[in-house]
Amino acid sequence: MLDFSFWSIFEAVVNTVILFVLLRIFLFKPINKIKAERTRTIQNNLDSAEKAKAEAEELRKQYEDSISEAKEKANRIIMKAHEDAEAESSAIIKKSQEEAEKIVADADKTIENERKRVLRQAQSEIADLAIEAASRIIGENVDDEKNRRLVDKFLSEEEGKR
Repeated sequence: MLDFSFWSIFEAVVNTVILFVLLRIFLFKPINKIKAERTRTIQNNLDSAEKAKAEAEELRKQYEDSISEAKEKANRIIMKAHEDAEAESSAIIKKSQEEAEKIVADADKTIENERKRVLRQAQSEIADLAIEAASRIIGENVDDEKNRRLVDKFLSEEEGKR
């Protein structure tokens, strides 16, 4: 039946050892090498993915910061525009008030000048009438120039009393 001979066992052991050595050299080393490369590639991909995730997170944070900064800048610009508009409005109102006051002052001056002119004209006419009345009363006309000076002096004294 089974015949166990030393040489057949020895051949089986030697064949198994040779097969193991050949498998180790030609099969296990390349498979281990491929496995190591695959592991290294997977690890590199994981590292790259982690790095890309970190970069994406950093970019997201920068984006959010820039949006926040842009909103703050927009708010500052709007506030500055409101302040400038208020200042401009105040300046326009102040200028309008000054112009209105100037117009009123000019009108007051014009009225005062017109009043003085009318008063002088009235005084002149009154003086002429007084001289003419005095001439008729006296019956003779003394010197017109002298009469004019007397009446002007009288009117000036009367105006000074008021």
